[in-house]
Amino acid sequence: MNNMYNGYAFNSDEMDEIHIGLEKGLDVSIYANPEFNDYQMHQIRLGLEDRLDVSVYADPKFDFFQMDEIRLGLKDGLDVSIYANPKFNDYQMYEIRLGLKDKLDISIYADPKFSDYQMDEIRIGLKDGLDASIYADPKFNWSQMRQIRFGLKDGLDVSIYADPKFRCDKMYQIRLSLKDGLDVSI
Repeated sequence: MNNMYNGYAFNSDEMDEIHIGLEKGLDVSIYANPEFNDYQMHQIRLGLEDRLDVSVYADPKFDFFQMDEIRLGLKDGLDVSIYANPKFNDYQMYEIRLGLKDKLDISIYADPKFSDYQMDEIRIGLKDGLDASIYADPKFNWSQMRQIRFGLKDGLDVSIYADPKFRCDKMYQIRLSLKDGLDVSI
């Protein structure tokens, strides 16, 4: 098999993506570029097949996982400009995309200073109608955020333990004690 296309040498997997695109009548010039690997080419080809604006993610600065998240957002009709940025990893993009799908105010967590696990805790709190701003702070790790979220969900006064100086296990014990109506002041 000739591994040349438009003067560039491609491996067999990349040539397969080009060949499939040509068979489907797609403009393969968008992805027949040696800067893309076959996985990136695949994501671009899928977007072209779905008649999406692949220019949003047809850029070598995005890995194929990031491309997939952007493509899925475009497919769902979401405003991907919020997360179509290489400063977000694919897991962060996923959390933002889920929030957009659920029509949540993702502005509270669509920030690379939050890990994907932190974003998940904030998103779940928002989805549950909780005041996630109480724990939407990168000073809290995701497990601390979870304990605060659980407390909010139980209707507890989380201000007693919503402090980054408390480890997650301490927060857990305080939360359970509050839930049982115990005096936690000591």
